[in-house]
Amino acid sequence: MWKGTVVSIHLAPQRAARAAEVKEVRAVPDQGLEGDRHFGNTAPDRQLTLIESESLEALERDYKLALAPGEARRQIVTRGAPLDHLVGKEFRVGEVRARGIRLCEPCEHLAGLTHPTALKGLVHRGGLRAQILTEGVIRAGDAIAPGESQP
Repeated sequence: MWKGTVVSIHLAPQRAARAAEVKEVRAVPDQGLEGDRHFGNTAPDRQLTLIESESLEALERDYKLALAPGEARRQIVTRGAPLDHLVGKEFRVGEVRARGIRLCEPCEHLAGLTHPTALKGLVHRGGLRAQILTEGVIRAGDAIAPGESQP
């Protein structure tokens, strides 16, 4: 059994705005993270995005592209959580329950805000898009752990 950690939280108020690091954020089902550009968007795969810090380290190691955690355009940066394995599964981020929806592959928007190499360097390790199932506060340092699937 694995147990991950929230390394940092990054919110951007608008689509192309620079993400700012925050210590905590309120997660709201069917809404997203308060203060983020996607808040109020009811699409389940836009409510919560996560990326492994290990993926950012691999991007720098393998492609010589260093992205600061907020530059990855994902809200939650993790360590020790196998995000690719959480598609279709429930998990906990601190006190919040979530369900992995699909992988968060890199896109032209990310490449335009960072560097074209991000497209190739983050393929299949660009993170996870998830649906928020329960309301609560997510804090830097919170545990990330598998949850029990509900029928």
